Amino acid sequence: MTSPHPHIARMSPYALADLEAPEGKTLISLSQNESLRPPSPKALEAAAQTMGTSMLYPDPDWTDLRNALADLHGIDADGILCGNGSLDLIGCLARVYAGPDRAVLAPAHAYPFFQTAARMADARFDTARETNATVSVDALLAAVRPDTGIVFVANPGNPTGTRIPKSELVRLRQSLRPDILLVIDEAYGEFSDHLGERCFDTVAEGNTVVLRTFSKAYGMAGFRVGWGLFPPAIAAEMRKVMNPNNIPASAQIAAAAAVRDDAYMRETCEMTAAPRDQAAVTLRDVGFTPYPSFTNFLLLNMGSPEAAASADRKLRSEGVFLRPQGGAGLPHTLRMTVGPQASMNTAIEILTQWKQEGQP
Repeated sequence: MTSPHPHIARMSPYALADLEAPEGKTLISLSQNESLRPPSPKALEAAAQTMGTSMLYPDPDWTDLRNALADLHGIDADGILCGNGSLDLIGCLARVYAGPDRAVLAPAHAYPFFQTAARMADARFDTARETNATVSVDALLAAVRPDTGIVFVANPGNPTGTRIPKSELVRLRQSLRPDILLVIDEAYGEFSDHLGERCFDTVAEGNTVVLRTFSKAYGMAGFRVGWGLFPPAIAAEMRKVMNPNNIPASAQIAAAAAVRDDAYMRETCEMTAAPRDQAAVTLRDVGFTPYPSFTNFLLLNMGSPEAAASADRKLRSEGVFLRPQGGAGLPHTLRMTVGPQASMNTAIEILTQWKQEGQP
């Protein structure tokens, strides 16, 4: 039997949500940060119209999608690369710019796939402490080592939901060595765009990439479309390792139509924020401590790892699945996706009952 590279053999498979409800219970999944409503009808209609030409390969340059994104955000279409979800782009960035002699650095409670991408590239993965589950630029700068090659920062964060101001990201870029690549992952960026702090212009600061996805605010997780704004030199190197037919034609066309229906996506963000904020108030009233959120989920501080595990068992016994965050260094927390109101109500009722029963 052929042996894998040692660094691959040492890896564990990427941990996905466990969604097996007990017998007789209806599954309620609030664990994967999926959108609470479907994509724009215009996106679905556009995708359906491509079925008759599915014998053809998709556009390897994502021309229409790039132009739509450039028009919406006021950026240069030539700097845009699209991937099979933003995970595809994160993995390619690590493949090109990390390795045994180039370490990866991220905040302590960063998106776990950053670590997976580093390990796939056989790179050391370093972390910097966070303050109240919020990225600390000073801690990141203090954690930089001579062989640091990439710094990944998700803003807003996953699984934390917190964010730092754009000015802090600019300070981070300006304080890093010029040879260190800064990757700002804005998978949940649309949920805080109303604050007027889009980061696309930070790419001009040099050696910086900004990533986004259609999986969250656009409700298109099943289409697998991510994108980013790249400096020309980095884009050229990325092209060498990217699958030239990475996004199906139907997904490209649907995503472009979704971009052009910006009002629908903005409405989705508003529809998400209202129940998220109300759930936070309700949970605080019964004794829970949600972290501030600028995303489509809430991270609940349960007080201790034991309490988080106990509450998780209670929820799962009723077929309700939140996401434990031990893998992100937050074993005392559970992450709750903002989903249909009835599902949210059920989860909150079970948590309230658990709290009233005086569980640890």
